[in-house]
Amino acid sequence: MTAVLATVEDTRAFGQRLAEILRPGDLVVLTGPLGAGKTVVVQGIGAGLGVRGEVTSPTFVIARVHRPDPARGGRVPLVHVDAYRLGAVPDPRAEVDDLDLDATVDESVTVVEWGEGLVEQLVDAYLEVRIDRRGDESRTVELVARGADWEDRLSALPAAVSR
Repeated sequence: MTAVLATVEDTRAFGQRLAEILRPGDLVVLTGPLGAGKTVVVQGIGAGLGVRGEVTSPTFVIARVHRPDPARGGRVPLVHVDAYRLGAVPDPRAEVDDLDLDATVDESVTVVEWGEGLVEQLVDAYLEVRIDRRGDESRTVELVARGADWEDRLSALPAAVSR
């Protein structure tokens, strides 16, 4: 499933719509170059899940947990990880293990930027979101189902996502 998103606002709205099909235990792995809009997608997911506080890039702290806000209809915690800096260490998988993501993965939606090749072992199935920035500032987003019922869940996304 592929979508073309013309603006940053469209990218955030895409993440918000994606949140509609997410549930506790889900792992979403975001890939794409610097500036592609990975954090913007996570901001939309956070809004869609109704989490507390502002969702910002956890590049320097590596991981942040955003608790659900009942006043905003919050239903599940969001664990937001940025593994960008882990790519520079000799054993990035050991660094990921040190984050203890497996301790929270069952009750949270876990979204990992730059996680390709590092976090897939946390679950049996996950969603890969590939984001590419085009020359005109728009983005192409491709959703790749990796096991379980992701294909069925992706087919439930609003039509505006699946252009």
